[in-house]
Amino acid sequence: MDAQSRGRAENIDPADQWVLNPNTGEYELRLTPSGAQSAVPGPRRAASRTATPVRAPQRPGRDVPPPRRRRGVPEEPVPTRRGRRPEKKKSKAKKFLLWTGGTMAFLLIAGAGAGYLYLEHLNDNIDSVPDDGASTGGFKKDEAINILLIGTDKRTGSGNSGYGDKNSPGHADTTILLHVSKDRSNATALSIPRDLIVDIPDCPTTQEDGSKKVIPGSQGVRFNTSLGQSGRTPSCTVRTVTELTGIRADNFMVADFNAVKTLTSAVGGVEVCLAKDIDDPDSHLKLSKGTHTIEGEQALAFVRTRHSVGFGGDLSRIGLQQQFLSALMRKLKSNDTLTSPTKMVKLAEAGTEALTVDSQLDSIGKLKDLGLELGKLNTKNLTFTTVPVIDNPNETVKATVVLNEATAPEVFDMIKNDVSFTEVKKQKKKEKAAVAARLKGTKADASEVRVRILNGGAESGSAQRTVTWLQTEEGVTKSENAGNADAGQKRTTLEYDPEQADQARRLAAIMGLSGSALKPGESVTNAQGLPTMTLILGEDFKGAGVPVSGGSSGKTPEGVEKSTADQVQCAK
Repeated sequence: MDAQSRGRAENIDPADQWVLNPNTGEYELRLTPSGAQSAVPGPRRAASRTATPVRAPQRPGRDVPPPRRRRGVPEEPVPTRRGRRPEKKKSKAKKFLLWTGGTMAFLLIAGAGAGYLYLEHLNDNIDSVPDDGASTGGFKKDEAINILLIGTDKRTGSGNSGYGDKNSPGHADTTILLHVSKDRSNATALSIPRDLIVDIPDCPTTQEDGSKKVIPGSQGVRFNTSLGQSGRTPSCTVRTVTELTGIRADNFMVADFNAVKTLTSAVGGVEVCLAKDIDDPDSHLKLSKGTHTIEGEQALAFVRTRHSVGFGGDLSRIGLQQQFLSALMRKLKSNDTLTSPTKMVKLAEAGTEALTVDSQLDSIGKLKDLGLELGKLNTKNLTFTTVPVIDNPNETVKATVVLNEATAPEVFDMIKNDVSFTEVKKQKKKEKAAVAARLKGTKADASEVRVRILNGGAESGSAQRTVTWLQTEEGVTKSENAGNADAGQKRTTLEYDPEQADQARRLAAIMGLSGSALKPGESVTNAQGLPTMTLILGEDFKGAGVPVSGGSSGKTPEGVEKSTADQVQCAK
């Protein structure tokens, strides 16, 4: 349902009442001369105090894993420039990108930025379900972000009877783990095949009456049964992903069939390319070779078709979905979308109505904050890839897949260690300057450097050999071997308290550490109760006395296919 059908004054489109102010680059509520009231709550202004917010009605037909709850937030004042000193005008494009930062979450939170304009109204659209302790408790602005996006095949809403399994509670039909780097310079979207054989752990689950129940786990079953089956909720899918990858999601979002239909219609359609004609009676997709703009039912048919592309299986469909999502994000980032008040309002409505979120992300304010973080990404540095798998060797007729043990662990480790799958060629000037500044300044004497050394991925014995070298060859007598860190760390890092910056610079000079390897943070206390830096030797460590190179490699593990969101591809 778009903004036009919600409590509007007769013959007035609420989107048309939000007018772009060319002097500020912001939308402002402009009432008609007749005094007609806006149907959409907006910023409190003297000229619009008579406008009455209208609560969105309950939406029949939406059925995402229970229990649900709607939650409002206290009214928040929206910043205005009234009564303030004129500010330097920012580019319109930049402001629009901030408002629609949810692009990078595959448009599911596209309304987050626009929700900045009318929090109460959009907040009422949001459904949430308990995370049951499966997530980290929510994303943090100064840390890497992991969001689990779950598409369910449950028949929810009108017009969807031809999709999914009849009378089924739904499955985790399409699942993507979105990892956003700590510095927001890159991101990885990891698709998890629905037919991947996994172990589902025991899942503590909140029931409809608020009581708790532990749903027993299952071993050697399809990944898509982690949702819906046996009463499993999205939090169980989160636990299954953690069990599979070792990566714990900060938040999750769930979308049904209607999400693709409403969101593509809100942006005015998405352009896709086909390398051949497709006529798939199962998904109801019929398109000729070439470029097409699709939306609504046709868009849903496109992302669900699999028999007419590639090898006709789920892995081929995953590739098609990744191409579609790339095109969707390019469309949202386009100037045509970002400068259209009507599209922005429709996106806000469709985005908040299309998703169900976890209980740690259940307000438009939180979604807006997440959207602003994700909006910092460049599509050139967003990599789509899939969990490496092979055909199940235990099956004669191949129907499921299992992990490729040769490459999957490396993919998981790259994400856990915040390593980019693409070469990030351009770094923001401020960030680049900040990294370079870590190496500039006074250096402490080697005898004053206090550091504990751990092995997190280097050759066995590297920590002790490094301590011996530092003490005997470099005069770092206050160094000690602290054993092993978590294995599989790609990069060597040095964490230190800012007050130890002079010690960090000295050690960096001795070991050939780059500015990006230095991590200002907190020190630890050694056995004598003194603050001590922590040096973790990663897989890039080649030996004592050999300079350590820093930075993300951008090198994808051999045999792992990838694409980036800026690439235009044609489905084969």
